[in-house]
Amino acid sequence: MKWIDLNCDMGEIPEAISDGTQESLMPFLTSVNIACGGHAGDLQTMKATIEQARRWRLAIGAHPGYPDSANFGRVELTLSLEKVADSVFEQVRALAEVAGNCGVEVTHVKPHGALYNQAAKSRSLAQAIADGVARWSGDVVFVGLAGSLMLDVFCEAGFRVAAEAFADRRYEADGTLRSRRLEDALISDPVEAGQQALRVAQRGTAIAHDGTEVSVGAQTICIHADTPGARRIAAAVAQALRQAGIELKSLSR
Repeated sequence: MKWIDLNCDMGEIPEAISDGTQESLMPFLTSVNIACGGHAGDLQTMKATIEQARRWRLAIGAHPGYPDSANFGRVELTLSLEKVADSVFEQVRALAEVAGNCGVEVTHVKPHGALYNQAAKSRSLAQAIADGVARWSGDVVFVGLAGSLMLDVFCEAGFRVAAEAFADRRYEADGTLRSRRLEDALISDPVEAGQQALRVAQRGTAIAHDGTEVSVGAQTICIHADTPGARRIAAAVAQALRQAGIELKSLSR
């Protein structure tokens, strides 16, 4: 049976953690990527998100971003490579410490936002991210954009890697993600998101915004918790995949 991981970026919105909105997505997921103090998150939100994820037996991952909470880590910065490595290390180490206190392990790392998108095209930036994580551990899975340079760099650095595609984001014809500055960057219709996820899982492709078919073969598919209607999207994606006979399981399993 074919399988795929279904992940979600979490621990980013305190209100969603406390009011149950965040946890309502978890029955449909297999992994979570938890903000760890860069673009969002603090010790309390990390702990709360880990505890919620434990209840649903989800794999725990670190989601380090640029240390720029004012812009939610979605603005490109020009930090030195040393500062990037230092920041990534501190973020991943912080989450790992909280996870250890909760009796769970951090199994994967996925960069966030602008850091993720820049590293997809920049060998030196991807290497800095890898260097930061390596200071903490080399025994984790690195998640990165399917078909991107970052996966090559992470693999060369000795990490296991997992290519990622997106159910709730539109693509450019070159396989990169359509900029969030554009109105049609997000897929908020649950049916369309489910169709995209199924296409990724079965064919390894997605339909770009201009109608062309792009290769996005992946081991994991992401849904963003802050996409409008995220719970309905997660439910539709999980249902579409399961009805097609695709098993949902985390990368760590």
